[in-house]
Amino acid sequence: MSFHDVRFPASLSFGSVGGPERRTDIVTLANGFEERNTPWAHSRRRYDAGLGMRSLDDIETLIAFFEARRGQIYGFRWKDWSDFKTAKASQEVRFDDQVIGDGDGSSVQFQLSKTYRSGAFTYARPISKPVVGSVRVGIGQDELRDGVDYEIDAGTGLVTFAFAPGEEAKVVAGFEFDVPVRFDTDRIQTSVASFQAGDVPNVPVVEVRV
Repeated sequence: MSFHDVRFPASLSFGSVGGPERRTDIVTLANGFEERNTPWAHSRRRYDAGLGMRSLDDIETLIAFFEARRGQIYGFRWKDWSDFKTAKASQEVRFDDQVIGDGDGSSVQFQLSKTYRSGAFTYARPISKPVVGSVRVGIGQDELRDGVDYEIDAGTGLVTFAFAPGEEAKVVAGFEFDVPVRFDTDRIQTSVASFQAGDVPNVPVVEVRV
């Protein structure tokens, strides 16, 4: 897949609007009951980058970034300010924020993930674009050393241990992460007069699978 490992300027994504999208197929039966199914195992996020533009300099930065990505051709990293780390928004990342797997005595690779909870129900979201330098990993109550006990692939979110965690050992991690996205348009229309009057360009961005 065509992907540039660069982040859209975080100062511009700060004012954007967006979030997760699901796809649900609903069939209403003759008795009035419904059957609901989804072909998607994971949600897909959409954003509008245009709402973060505050000056003509920002517009220039946006156009340069858009051109360097060749429109929709190349994906890139996006910071979702409403959901970019494993810890709560008001807290710092800890090594035991999330349980990302259970040891079996033989497996040495584990995928970074973030679990969303509501009551007794959960959803585990795979994370493929962790922020370099932010990842902390541990086993049980012990934090491990990056580059010694494990390695992080910042392009896939895979954690590779130097040894296999023991059976039933909880593999935990905490980190910041980006969303892999692409522009969802091949055209950006801007007008200096309209922008100065408060009209911002529409710049749709959509999550991609990597």
